[in-house]
Amino acid sequence: MAWKTLDDMDMVGKCVLVRVDINVPVDHGEVTDATRIERIVPTVEDILQKGGKPILVAHFGRPKGKVVLEMSLRVVLKALEKALGHSVVFVETLEALEARTEEQRGAEVLLLENIRFHAGEEKNDPAFAKRLAGLADIYVNDAFSAAHRAHASTEGVARLLPSCAGRLMQTELEALEAALGKPKRPVVAVVGGAKVSTKLELLGNLVGRVDHLVIGGGMANTFLAAQGIDVGKSLCEHEMADTARGILAKAATAGCEIILPEDVVVAREFKAGAASEVVPATECPADAMILDAGPKSVARIITAFEGAKTLIWNGPLGAFEIEPFDAATNAAAAKAAELSEHGLISVAGGGDTVAALNKAGAAEKFTYISTAGGAFLEWMEGKVLPGVAALEAGDCEPAVA
Repeated sequence: MAWKTLDDMDMVGKCVLVRVDINVPVDHGEVTDATRIERIVPTVEDILQKGGKPILVAHFGRPKGKVVLEMSLRVVLKALEKALGHSVVFVETLEALEARTEEQRGAEVLLLENIRFHAGEEKNDPAFAKRLAGLADIYVNDAFSAAHRAHASTEGVARLLPSCAGRLMQTELEALEAALGKPKRPVVAVVGGAKVSTKLELLGNLVGRVDHLVIGGGMANTFLAAQGIDVGKSLCEHEMADTARGILAKAATAGCEIILPEDVVVAREFKAGAASEVVPATECPADAMILDAGPKSVARIITAFEGAKTLIWNGPLGAFEIEPFDAATNAAAAKAAELSEHGLISVAGGGDTVAALNKAGAAEKFTYISTAGGAFLEWMEGKVLPGVAALEAGDCEPAVA
């Protein structure tokens, strides 16, 4: 890895600007899921133990460069203090932090108000990045989930201060490197979801990098239709047929096996407990829709898993939100979880993916579950993430405020 970690930094007596993602769900002023807050605890603890003074910088919602009181980070303060086990001083403005009071200087942890209240943040304004850099001696990025954004607090400031990855960022990058950077082979990727059009770059990148590519969900219907198979009333992007055939051809050239459903679960209506049946993928009734992969398809997927050393998963195999159309996702997830306990490197990410694996009771056994959303998807697409690239840029002299 070309980037540094907390282990490489001398933090004694240093102010440390820490970009975190604590953009958590809130209901009536209370944090309803503190997972993202809990995940930054190891980084903050390490900085404190190394003698550093952490200044937490984060966003909350999308205020678009304006002060929106409903999007104040003050709402997370109580949950943050509980998770850290330390008092946290909330600083309402950047100007107040620059002028730092005695209370602020003596605080264990500082939290700056929503960084996106400043227009210079999302514009990655050099002058604004310089102001941020002037607050500290060291920069730590612990927000992989925001690493695909070239913002002042994720990219600009990293080029102005000695920088490193926090523990959460480090863990994420190491997991991703193990999955696609220098993976143990064979590599199997599962890509599901509704539309091929939303995952074109992802599919195009994976066929050249994995040994087996399982395509599920609604996008599998598009691939079936592209091969001349009638998919009835199923969700299908018929206009993407040429694109699907192009991906199949690219996979064949690259030696990547595309695994599509052999049999499917069909129903006449999309609702919980709807009457359904299993038919060969080539025999979907004209008045029915494909809502899940069938048992033969699941068996084929499991065989691929059993022969793999690395698994990457993004997207469900069927309409997992509604029974009985969650069966294929649940069965495949259970097998992946079992194999993960016996050496399979399994990395998964994406909102629906995490929800599906949690529903299947399999998430905890995966090697790594990414909650990074867009950043995880862009990484899988083979894109350079600005926040990571900035860390790889090397050392620099501290900025002059």
